[in-house]
Amino acid sequence: MNSAAAPGATRPSSDLESGSQAAHKGRVLAWAAWDWGSAAFNAVMTTFVFTVYLTSGSFGGGDQASAVLGSALAIAGAAIALLAPVTGQRSDTGGRRRLWLGVNTAAVALLTGLCFFVFPRPEFLLLGVTLIALGNVFFEFAGVNYNAMLAQVSTPGNIGKVSGFGWGMGYLGGIVALLIVLQLFVQPSFDWFGSSTQDSLNIRLVAVFSALWFFVFALPVLFAVPELPKAGPGAGLGFLASYGLLIRRIKAIYRTSPHTIFFLLASAVFRDGLAAVFTFGGIIAAGTFGFELKDVIFFAIFGNIVAAAGAIAGGFLDDRIGPKAVIIGSLVGLLIAGTVILVLGNGSYVFFGLDWSGSTTFWIFGLFLCLFVGPAQSSSRAYLARLAPHGESGELFGLYATTGRAVSFLAPALFTLCITIASPLVAPGEAQRWGILGIMVVLLAGLLVFLPVRPPGKTEIAVVQEA
Repeated sequence: MNSAAAPGATRPSSDLESGSQAAHKGRVLAWAAWDWGSAAFNAVMTTFVFTVYLTSGSFGGGDQASAVLGSALAIAGAAIALLAPVTGQRSDTGGRRRLWLGVNTAAVALLTGLCFFVFPRPEFLLLGVTLIALGNVFFEFAGVNYNAMLAQVSTPGNIGKVSGFGWGMGYLGGIVALLIVLQLFVQPSFDWFGSSTQDSLNIRLVAVFSALWFFVFALPVLFAVPELPKAGPGAGLGFLASYGLLIRRIKAIYRTSPHTIFFLLASAVFRDGLAAVFTFGGIIAAGTFGFELKDVIFFAIFGNIVAAAGAIAGGFLDDRIGPKAVIIGSLVGLLIAGTVILVLGNGSYVFFGLDWSGSTTFWIFGLFLCLFVGPAQSSSRAYLARLAPHGESGELFGLYATTGRAVSFLAPALFTLCITIASPLVAPGEAQRWGILGIMVVLLAGLLVFLPVRPPGKTEIAVVQEA
């Protein structure tokens, strides 16, 4: 029988309590290599290349295809919300965190590779968005286990830096992956069969490259970080019974540490806005500001450089001033930059005697968006890792994914809604820009909900113990 601990019953505040071994640099590098590899899915597939391909004229037009993609991602979010916390809990108690990281990563790689069969015709749009949406589901499941490992490879004194280093490696991996994609497929430096544009072969081969890139760089963490011991409340429970244990744990956390729940809810909202910045960033660059695919990739390369610098710098600040201050500053910066892009749009202006085009607006303030996204994401992960009770990081990061995905319809839905409302009111091709407004609303709501939440160090977490 499982029962909640009495109010005030606590355990060591974090898995961070557990390890002199956690500081091992080799494990940090192996762990961060997964972030490096994941850029092939995040940057290449879902942000700057493949989703831009899916929303091109070959699939029926930017506005309609963008709405279909947004709907598919919203459905995927519902599946993640339902399943993520229990999958995280079961990997904790069953001693299978590393195993499930490997299984889910392999599933993402397979689904990514299957995107090769998405030919540039409207009838293939549904296949393309389905593969991307399913890839997002398994990527989030893998991310639950990967994020939970942060506590295994860091110490209380460097968790911010390690988290920031991981995010930075992800962005830098994105730069290298995008450069390879640009030189081999999009704007090839030499003729080879992969440079053929017939039936968009070059873009479809990008999916194969991305699948291999992710799979290869995900391998080190599977060998370097040890598996968890099989122990803890819930070991051996059936899948449905795991939900009962999950509910009792949530009640125990809320009773003794309500601000942990408040953080999960607040971060869910602003993280959905952060995800939308990257998901729809390349689409807006192409559809609203007229970027060619090669221009989108060039922007992505510089954007990843800026984002990596922001994430690493934010990690150092996190360990000094705390994650809450870093998150608030980042969200304010995002709101300012996004509002400027929305207001100025693709018009031409003269500032201080210089001509200012729409592409200039997007280059400058789009890079500011990149600068602030990384620290917000990294500090949010480090924030929760500081709160996770020993041996229960997977479950808490599962809740982190669930609360995020429970509201993950917000940014895609508001992005789509704003486009739909604007379509009859603005000139053709201008409606897409107003999707930015939906993203900004989500970021602002997340900031307002987050402001009253206490920072780590003032919050204790109750646990559910086996009785």
